[in-house]
Amino acid sequence: MKVLVTGGAGFIGANFVRFFLEKNPDLAVINFDNLTYAGNLDNLADLVHHPRHQFVRGDITDAQAVETWAGAASATVHFAAESHVDRSILAPELFVRTNVDGTAVLLAAARRHGHRRFVQISTDEVYGSRLAGYFDETAPLAPSSPYSASKAGADLLALSYHKTYGLPVVISRCSNNYGPYQFPEKMIPLVITHALADTPLPIYGDGLHVRDWLHVLDHCDAIHRLFHGGVPGEIYNIGGQGDATNLDVVRRILRILGKPESLITHVKDRPGHDRRYAINPDKIKRDLGWTPSHNFQTGLEETVRWYCDHPDWWTRVKTGAYLQMYEKIYGVAP
Repeated sequence: MKVLVTGGAGFIGANFVRFFLEKNPDLAVINFDNLTYAGNLDNLADLVHHPRHQFVRGDITDAQAVETWAGAASATVHFAAESHVDRSILAPELFVRTNVDGTAVLLAAARRHGHRRFVQISTDEVYGSRLAGYFDETAPLAPSSPYSASKAGADLLALSYHKTYGLPVVISRCSNNYGPYQFPEKMIPLVITHALADTPLPIYGDGLHVRDWLHVLDHCDAIHRLFHGGVPGEIYNIGGQGDATNLDVVRRILRILGKPESLITHVKDRPGHDRRYAINPDKIKRDLGWTPSHNFQTGLEETVRWYCDHPDWWTRVKTGAYLQMYEKIYGVAP
């Protein structure tokens, strides 16, 4: 059986592909990624010659390409998305095209080819902000940014394909991920790499916005369980229960690296910045026996060490040099 994994050269997708292949020796992966700014084949260097991993460069809004590769698979795990809130504020139409239109193309192809499972990877940001308490899966959607609104739209489309056509859709809504291979414009790798270079660390507003941090490998484990055991038509929150303010996270990283807090620089807050994300993951714990295995502090320490040990990886990403390596190493034009 082959599984179509979209966005499998990105941060979470690449970690999942590696995890999934290890856990399922009888399954193969068609890794479908458009290699936009955050898609990086360096993330998959150890899988270049893997007999059950096939990389295909493609755009999920390209109906013909999706038709071809969905037809070669029996299930879909859908990571591919524009995912950076700041970028969505500058170019919202791109997020609608990729996250909504692209998901619609994939759902239609999965339905035509009778896919046995369609896992829609979503985000806790679709619920909006909550100053106290936690959102469960029945909470109303109240997205604040073009990014989260586009993901909410994609979720509703996916659910409609289950209700109308019987497509076995399962939706996961995760909290903020961290770990190896994360694109350095995201907060934790940005802070680590800036701190290593002794350059200022930009923090939005007062830095007291709260996020729940989930190690990417715990997320991969949860998605793997949803792929095999999630109930079609159901939504599952996946949270690491590692609540912390942005300022606290930055200070932790500085302490791990032995760098001064004087590097912290507060900058103007971004528009529509949600104050607190908070989800309750009890459903997936109860129904599928999942629980995060990484404590946030130890997971953060491991992540800092990974970036310290892999300067070539993040330097190529930050300079754009990784784009020039594609065609030479993989035969894929950047």
